[in-house]
Amino acid sequence: MASDGLSGSWFPPGASQRYVAEAAVDAHGALTVTVEGEVVTSAFVEKLVVSERVASIPRRITFPDGSLFETSDNDGVDAITGAHGTAAGIIDGLERYRPRLFVFAGLVIALCFLVYRFAVPALVEVAVAVTPPIVPTVLSQSALASLDTTVMSPSELPADRQAAIIAAFKAIAAHSPRGADGFVLNFRKGGPIGPNAFALPDGNLVLTDELVELAANDEAVLGVLGHEIAHVEGEHSLRQLYRAAGITGLIMMIGGDIGAAAEDILVQGSALMALSFSRKQETESDRRGVELMLAAGRDPTAIVGFFEKLLNLSGTAQPPSMLSTHPDTQGRMDAVKAYAAELKARDGQGR
Repeated sequence: MASDGLSGSWFPPGASQRYVAEAAVDAHGALTVTVEGEVVTSAFVEKLVVSERVASIPRRITFPDGSLFETSDNDGVDAITGAHGTAAGIIDGLERYRPRLFVFAGLVIALCFLVYRFAVPALVEVAVAVTPPIVPTVLSQSALASLDTTVMSPSELPADRQAAIIAAFKAIAAHSPRGADGFVLNFRKGGPIGPNAFALPDGNLVLTDELVELAANDEAVLGVLGHEIAHVEGEHSLRQLYRAAGITGLIMMIGGDIGAAAEDILVQGSALMALSFSRKQETESDRRGVELMLAAGRDPTAIVGFFEKLLNLSGTAQPPSMLSTHPDTQGRMDAVKAYAAELKARDGQGR
């Protein structure tokens, strides 16, 4: 259709009845609609309300009297309205100018990276700082209950062995700012998770029978527990939970609702177990664990013997799940030995 004429449909004011119609600009510069050759409405283009151009969606031209003219001739509408100073739709302009889409996509990717790299960590620290004490307790109780009903079962470790480990554990925990009363050691049979130990945000620690059986002696077990005490001191579990929630929120912002993922992250024990600590957090806990063991008069490198046993099992059909949440085991073993030697040398010089 030429720019001086449009074919489409006309709707009378306040009615849904459709009439086949023609629209054209008359000699006076007004857009005039005719139905079967009879003029039904007319108005100057400046008085019209023209819908934005979006792909091939039909355009609607609303006249001052409330009637409506609809046409699929987007080019014709642009030719008529453009000649009188009306710009084409912004959205359509972006669609038709494809380089802008690549720029826009790049800006979105850059924004997401900046949010992930800077905003999420900052918000995590703020969230940790303002978290009421009841929150870690509720999260930990919920996680422990969830694990008890899914993967773990009551411990089968002899009572005297449990008592001995608890006594030694409290002697180490006493050197933490939280004190011995700030931690609770829970024994469980690990089942699918096998030899493992992990700390919950409120100071509850879980130790599996399989880990005790795998360790060469209780000293190695205590080395692992010293490491987990350090995770509680650094509030690492809480930080990882908030970080996971922040990333979930970022994904939801980009892709929309992802179901009950946020709820799973915050209340399910399996989700808590799946959160791997960052390399920085693992290094901090390794070093702090060495300090706690040394302060309690224990072997600061005891955890190394346990990790050696884990590595020996890494080639089995079912390697311990602890290896997946404690990456770069060999490098960490070397770092623990070096830091323990440094502390001993420093202590010797101090004397």
